[in-house]
Amino acid sequence: MRVVLFAEEPDWHCRRLIRACSRRGARVTVASLADCAFRIGAGAGAVGIDIPDFDGVLPELALVRTIPNGSFEQVTFRLALLHALQTLGVRVVNDARAIERCVDKSMTSFLLHHAGIPTPPTLVTEHPDAAASWQATQDADLVAKPLFGAQGRGLRRIAAGEAPPDPAELAGVLYLQRYVGRASEWRDYRVFVIGGMAIAAMMRRGAGWITNVARGGTCEAMRCDGRLGALAVAATRTVGADYSGVDLIENDSGELVVLEVNSMPAWKGLQGVADIDIAEAIAAHVVAA
Repeated sequence: MRVVLFAEEPDWHCRRLIRACSRRGARVTVASLADCAFRIGAGAGAVGIDIPDFDGVLPELALVRTIPNGSFEQVTFRLALLHALQTLGVRVVNDARAIERCVDKSMTSFLLHHAGIPTPPTLVTEHPDAAASWQATQDADLVAKPLFGAQGRGLRRIAAGEAPPDPAELAGVLYLQRYVGRASEWRDYRVFVIGGMAIAAMMRRGAGWITNVARGGTCEAMRCDGRLGALAVAATRTVGADYSGVDLIENDSGELVVLEVNSMPAWKGLQGVADIDIAEAIAAHVVAA
């Protein structure tokens, strides 16, 4: 099996995926979506897509580890390449539709709510007046998040009575979510889902309310059955992902709610406490399928 692993560099995650896929007889090539191209017209061949080192031949599987940052046009083009590969019969994991749903936090929140999966009250708007009016109806702090963001970067907690940020500070869109965490002893959960099954989970503890491992959070292994696993699986199914990292937290009533679904999740922190080899589990799901 020829596999293209879309990433910017062979980092820790890529090396583990390459090794796991190679053990199953796959031949893996790492390429950046920024280096791919559409080639259409006379003499361009039937494929229509150029991928470095594939010489006009399509891979059987495309694993998407990262999509490079860029302008709106660049990101649109890179997602279009993934859509096109799927149109040509290449299995893309995760596919462009799932990535689009997860990268855009507003769509993730909408889909979770529409599917009846508990998620914190949220407002997404371009208008500060609408944000201020909605804030007045909330009896808790808010969290402002970049619409596109990961690993806890750019989060801002807004106390009751504090004005929401100017939309210009957040690329023109205010994504506001009711803060549902604790006042101290901060913790939340990450569950890894592959092929409709929760395979590993951890509790993240933080020195502050942002608990991401990239921001200094510490990890403890958790069982991934019961309500925790069931919600993570349901959230992953809702966004249409083959695999994901799902972030959950307990609200002030002790009930679990889903914060985010990550379609290109890191798992280095989780791997440090998990019994299962996560890269091996991904490879077993995609290479054997």
